[in-house]
Amino acid sequence: MIMSGKFKLLLVVAAVAAALGVGYYVGMTRHAGHFVEVAGTGEAGETKLQYTCGMHPFIITDEPGLCPICNMQLTPLKAGTGGGQPAERTVKHWISPMDPTYVRDAPGQDYMGHDLVPVYEGGSDGAISIDPVTSQNMGVRTALAERRDLARTIRTVGLVTYEEPRQYSVNSKVEGWVDRLYVNQVGQHVKKGQPLLTIYSPELVSAQEEFLLAVENHKRLGQSPFPEIAAGAKRLLEAARTRLRYWDISAAQIKRLEETGQVNKNLTLYSSYSGIVTMKQVVEGMRLMKGEELLQISDISRVWVIADIYEYELPWIKVGQTARVEIPFAATPSLSGKISYIYPYVQNETRTVKARIELPNPGFELKPDMYANILIDSQAVSNVLTIPIDAVLNSGRGQTVFVALGEGKFEPRQIKTGLQGEDGYVQVVSGLNDADRVVTSAQFMLDSESKLREAIQKMMEPKTASEAQMSGQEANKMDELFEDKKATKKQEIEDLFK
Repeated sequence: MIMSGKFKLLLVVAAVAAALGVGYYVGMTRHAGHFVEVAGTGEAGETKLQYTCGMHPFIITDEPGLCPICNMQLTPLKAGTGGGQPAERTVKHWISPMDPTYVRDAPGQDYMGHDLVPVYEGGSDGAISIDPVTSQNMGVRTALAERRDLARTIRTVGLVTYEEPRQYSVNSKVEGWVDRLYVNQVGQHVKKGQPLLTIYSPELVSAQEEFLLAVENHKRLGQSPFPEIAAGAKRLLEAARTRLRYWDISAAQIKRLEETGQVNKNLTLYSSYSGIVTMKQVVEGMRLMKGEELLQISDISRVWVIADIYEYELPWIKVGQTARVEIPFAATPSLSGKISYIYPYVQNETRTVKARIELPNPGFELKPDMYANILIDSQAVSNVLTIPIDAVLNSGRGQTVFVALGEGKFEPRQIKTGLQGEDGYVQVVSGLNDADRVVTSAQFMLDSESKLREAIQKMMEPKTASEAQMSGQEANKMDELFEDKKATKKQEIEDLFK
C-alpha cells in the first residue's frame, strides 16, 4: 500500500513536468512565428501581403492577429509604404525583438528562441515610419508652419484700492485731552481746513503765554538804538511763533492770538487734507500722548486698480498700455485707464505679478476693495513664424514637435517657442522653417514610438571590441544558464523514478 501511494505521486510529478516542457516548446514556437523578415516578392513577381503593428513597426507577420508585445490588432502592410523596408536596402545587423542589446551580424535566434529582426541602413536619425493605414487609425493630422500676426487680449481680475500717495495720518504732537471731536465717524468726508477736534493741553497754554511775552518784548525792544537788542527780541518772537506752528497751530490762530492777546484754554486742530476718514482711534474726553495716531484720511478722487497678471502673460504687458476696467454694478460699467506701473516681484500666494492702473473717480463710483474685471489690449506682433499650440509637446526640459517628412515618416524636433496668441497659435523662435508641416494630433503616440526607437538606437550603438566580447560572454552565460536549468530539471525527474 505504501509503495503504491509513492508510485502514484511519482507519476503525477512526471506528468506535470512533461506538460510544462511541452507547453514551453509550443509557446516558444508560436511566439517566434510572430517575428519574420520584411515581405519579399513571390516567384510570379507579386507582393506578398503581410501585417505589422502600428506601435511596433519591426513586428511583421504573414497572417493577421494580435501584436505579441502590446496586444493590438495587426494592420496590413503594403509594399512601398513607410511601414515596410525596401528589399534593396542593406541590413546593418540583426537584433532580438525582446532584448535590443542582443545584436548579431547574421540572422538566427536569440537565447530565448525568438527570430532576430533586421535593422537596415539609411533613413534619418530619430525619424519614425508609420503605415498610412495605421496613421489614419491613429488620427494623425498636420498643419503648416506659417507667418502671421499674433495678438492677445489679457482678461483678468483686479481690486480697487486707495492711491497710496493720497493717504494721510493725523497725529497728536502734544499731550492733552480731547475736549471736543468734530469728526467722529469712519467714512465721513473731510475737506481741507475743516476742524477735526479741540485739545486742552497745559503745554499749549504755556506756549501761548510765552508767545504773548515775546510779542510784548518785541514791541518794547524792537526800536532799541542797539541793533543787537532789537535783533534778539525779534529772534525770540520768531522762536515762539515757530513752536506754535510746529504743534499744528494754524497761522490764522497765531495771528488772532497776537491781535487779541488772550490765551485760549482749548485750541482747535484743522485738517490739512481732503478725503474720507478711513480710520478713527479717538473719542471725546480721552487723553492724548505725543505721537499717537488719531485719524487716517484718504483722498479717493483718484484710485488705483491692481490687476493680477500670470507669469506666462507678462511678455504681453507693458507700461502705458490701455486697460478697460469693468465694474458690473457701477453706473458707468466700463472705464478706461493706463497701466502706470508693473510691480517687480511675484505674489507668493497667487503666483501673479501686480499691474497698477490709475483711474479718476470724480463721482466716487469706484470704491476701495471693489472687484473689477480687466481687459488689456496688448500690442500685436507682426510677421512671426507660428504653429498651432496643439502641436507642441512640453516635456519640462524642452519643447518638441513632430515634422512630417512625407511617405509616412515623422521626425521629432526640438524647438523654442515665444509668444502665444489668443487664436490658438504660438510663435516659433527657432527649430522650424517656413512651410514645415507639423503634427497637431496623436503626437503622444508618435512620441512614445520615437522614445522607443531612440532607446533602441542608443543600445545598438557600435560597440568596441571589449564591449562586443563582454556581450558575447553574457550571451554564452545565458545559454549556459538555460542548459544548467534543463539538466537540473532532468536530473530531478530521473531521481523521482529511482
